[in-house]
Amino acid sequence: MKKLAISLFSLLLLSGCKEKKESAEEVPSTVETNVRDVVEENRDPVNTEENTKSFNIENLPVSDKDLGDFPFFSFPEGLTSTNKPVQKKFDMLYFPIDGVMTPLEGKVWKTYVSVKDNSEEWSLHYFIKSYEDAISKVGGVKIFDGEITYEEYERYHDDAEYLGEDGSIGYMGQKIKVYAIHRADGGNIFIQFCGDSAAGNLNVLQQEPFKQTISIIKSDKILKDLEEKGKVVLYVNFDLDKATLQPNGKQAVDEIAKALKDNNQLKIDIQGYTDNSGSDEHNQKLSENRASTVLNTLTSLGIDKSRLSSKGFGSQNPVADNSTEEGRAKNRRVELIKK
Repeated sequence: MKKLAISLFSLLLLSGCKEKKESAEEVPSTVETNVRDVVEENRDPVNTEENTKSFNIENLPVSDKDLGDFPFFSFPEGLTSTNKPVQKKFDMLYFPIDGVMTPLEGKVWKTYVSVKDNSEEWSLHYFIKSYEDAISKVGGVKIFDGEITYEEYERYHDDAEYLGEDGSIGYMGQKIKVYAIHRADGGNIFIQFCGDSAAGNLNVLQQEPFKQTISIIKSDKILKDLEEKGKVVLYVNFDLDKATLQPNGKQAVDEIAKALKDNNQLKIDIQGYTDNSGSDEHNQKLSENRASTVLNTLTSLGIDKSRLSSKGFGSQNPVADNSTEEGRAKNRRVELIKK
């Protein structure tokens, strides 16, 4: 009986220990869950807001400093351009804004920067410090400091046809700093720069709207040139890198149709040309499609298709220098040849 009592006591003792052990094992799980909940509830909301906040230059203070003439900033003492700076009255550059390569339009200036006459060693820190200080003093605000991702580079770089020009920025691995200067007149300024152990890159863009300088040739002039010269050169506006007509491009084709209706014996060959941006294969196809668009639009306006033919010549036979924006604009043309 005594042995039975001891056995029962031992069994109860073990059962109690087991219950305590199981209870103890449950506590860490509950504590862990509660701590995780507290951490989630107290996670810094500012970081989330910053990650989703979009850049708007209108939120920056306006700078009324007299910046002088474009491109506004001289070279730091001892540094100079290592090439003839690329300067364009109107072009497009990509800037990393909110980590996304964003196209901006306006005046453009780009160059490589290095030491003058190899008089001393190149200092990347000196180059960056000089421009950061100078830009900040005239009201510039840093809006990006980092590298573009591989995915972002793959997404945008085919559209950045200027990559390869001297001083260009936007390649993988470049540590890019971008500043913006908010101007009251709308001519906002964006500066980006980067560098390595040998030299630096500097880009300046001042925003301004595109100004159309090509006028539409009227039907009487088209007809006169075709009858007297056997040829007329037209600037028919298409959507960027496409064969779809812009509204004023449609107006130009309307004038061609009027000329052909005024002389219903006239037959023409429509020849499309591009600038040298992009591959030869791409340019050839684009020029063919654009010439075909003009032909199809003319037939939709009542011109007999038997009077028309179309060809594309890509970037062949340029009439101007493809190294300038003005030259490239002149090379993007449609020629009408009397048959």
